Amino acid sequence: MKKIIIASFIVIPAALGIAWLNRIDLMLALVKFQTARAYEVAPNRDIHWQQGPAQADAASQDRPPNVIVILADDLGINDISTYGGGLANGQVQTPNIDELAASGANFSQAYSGAGTCAPSRAMLLTGRYPTRTGFEFTPTPDGMGAMATMIASSHDNGLPPSIYNKAGANKIPSFDEQGLPSSEITLAEILRDRGYYTAHIGKWHLGRGKGFSPEEQGFEQSLLMHSGLYLPVDHPDVVNAKVDFDPIDQFLWAKMRYAAAFNDGGPVFEPKRYLTDYWTDESIKIIKANKNRPFFLYLAHWGAHTPLQATREDYEAVGDIKPHRARVYAAMVRAVDRSVGRILATLNEEGLSDNTIVVFSSDNGGAGYIGIPDINAPYRGWKLTMFEGGIRVPLFMRWPAHIPRDTKVDTPAAHIDFLPTLVAAAQAKLPEDRVIDGENLLPLATGVDASGAPAAEWTRDTLFWQSGYYQVVRHKDWKLQVSENPKRQWLFDLSVDPTEQINLAAQQPDVVAKLTAMLQEHQAGRTPVLYPYVAEIPVAIDKTLAEPVTPSDETVYWPN
Repeated sequence: MKKIIIASFIVIPAALGIAWLNRIDLMLALVKFQTARAYEVAPNRDIHWQQGPAQADAASQDRPPNVIVILADDLGINDISTYGGGLANGQVQTPNIDELAASGANFSQAYSGAGTCAPSRAMLLTGRYPTRTGFEFTPTPDGMGAMATMIASSHDNGLPPSIYNKAGANKIPSFDEQGLPSSEITLAEILRDRGYYTAHIGKWHLGRGKGFSPEEQGFEQSLLMHSGLYLPVDHPDVVNAKVDFDPIDQFLWAKMRYAAAFNDGGPVFEPKRYLTDYWTDESIKIIKANKNRPFFLYLAHWGAHTPLQATREDYEAVGDIKPHRARVYAAMVRAVDRSVGRILATLNEEGLSDNTIVVFSSDNGGAGYIGIPDINAPYRGWKLTMFEGGIRVPLFMRWPAHIPRDTKVDTPAAHIDFLPTLVAAAQAKLPEDRVIDGENLLPLATGVDASGAPAAEWTRDTLFWQSGYYQVVRHKDWKLQVSENPKRQWLFDLSVDPTEQINLAAQQPDVVAKLTAMLQEHQAGRTPVLYPYVAEIPVAIDKTLAEPVTPSDETVYWPN
């Protein structure tokens, strides 16, 4: 008995010590186990898209344009060779996206709605700021905030500690209930009521509970990204790249499955092939099936968001790029570019190009947590910040019947402008019972107003961004960022310093005061946030997460 007691005093502490050392692996294994038990994934099933008329009616020449919005995820501005760069020092080009840019209007100062995805998507579909909708933070899967901050605390990379907001986490609804309120009127609802067939494919991230799903926000049909793997991890045609230094990536590999859903109430099922290509296949089916009536297709790609997974064919095609994760990422960008090319080719084949307006953008800038430098070059910052690298995005608009080739627009534009622009193109009406913050970009792209007269001078001077206490205003060429963590102000004159190198806050107190007053006015009387943030994540502005951070490096916290 004495020996047993002595042994227990040795074995139990040792076991507890081993469990503590491996606590993260154990927690991630638990997440994976719980996810596998949560739902079954059925084999792939055919999608039955609505079929438009077999023939165009006699008035088809007067019908409004088809509308296609292609939204990439986390695509860096320098990932696109239109801007003179391209991945791996120009080794990976994007010829199809380049052609889309050249065949219409290229907005050279275009901005996402936020430094993360979901608020940008909400602004794109509503034309309204979070101060009006309350939809300010990106919904995160249950438990992700706690897990990510715990994993981050185990990484000794020199960053300040991540902060878990337990009080906030206790107040947020479940992941499915963190959604855009059904009282908001979306672009899809307006176009549907105008007589358009409306379809969504891909990422949604605006809620899945009652009132939040795509089919309850104006889309007649939706092929939804139910989880986040591009292919099964052990698929013979997939090349994976795990980013072990990123807490988010570690959580995603544990949480994500290869799964899709369709809005007819059927079971969750496997996609047919690599996610980017599968969604493109289904988009082409929609275009062909509805070519004889106006349609709105919102193709919201997951690429090139983590988890990093590419097809073996794309991986081989991009060449010998180092490190491995950069090569996989480059292959994913190649797949997004191929998707754009296939959509444009289908429009040409079906005789729809002239009367289809195609818009391409990204939900925010490239992410520093994948550890690939220069994806946002020459701009500073990453996704999760509101430096230009986090919010400067591509915006290309193609409408051959109305927008001349190689149109260059230098006026600042943003995701809030999508709704009024596309509503104007469709000759529909904006809602009369609410304020729309965006502006119609068509006069900038076409040079004329709705009557055909020369476009009036552009009058909007100001854009806003926010995530909790981290808030930004751009007024003309002045851009002010303010944060409470760290308590700091950054003021830049973008007319001479577009890459935000010289902080003028101390030298220009009058400008700071003016722009601070504008931020305060923007927040006055705002709609309260729908739910609080659950974590505060530190981001080094000038270094990827793969690089060690020193006390001299600038950092900013992102509350979400």
